Amino acid sequence: MTNWINTVSRDHVERGVRGRFTQANDGKPHMLRKMERGDWIIFYSPRTVYPDGPPLQAFTAIGRVADDEPYQVEVSPDFRPWRRNVDFLDCTEAPVRPLIERLEFIEDKARWGYKFRFGVFRIDDHDLEVIRSSMVPASIEESTVGT
Repeated sequence: MTNWINTVSRDHVERGVRGRFTQANDGKPHMLRKMERGDWIIFYSPRTVYPDGPPLQAFTAIGRVADDEPYQVEVSPDFRPWRRNVDFLDCTEAPVRPLIERLEFIEDKARWGYKFRFGVFRIDDHDLEVIRSSMVPASIEESTVGT
């Protein structure tokens, strides 16, 4: 299994949670094709609303990829994004700043926001646990780990 972070504004994350899906990189399929059923995906929201909402800088959702392939939907005649289905966990938002020193994917702690500019990227199991434990109550976490 692979663990992913997807950088998305909170308003778009909320839309995905309600619809049980994720999109990435402006609806392009490339990174979604790399994901597999059962992969963990954590959503980091730099802002509350895309593109110019107030800064948030928090992890806002977590779930597992629930299908085998990306699929395309028609949002409007000129916008047909690719998506993956996600089973989201009940969670609370977790500000990134208290976690920076413990997150190994953030190599330069002074420039911690740089990595999130990649949109979707992989993280290791250690970083997944640091973030997940700050977002998910232990009782929910224990019932979903390894499933």
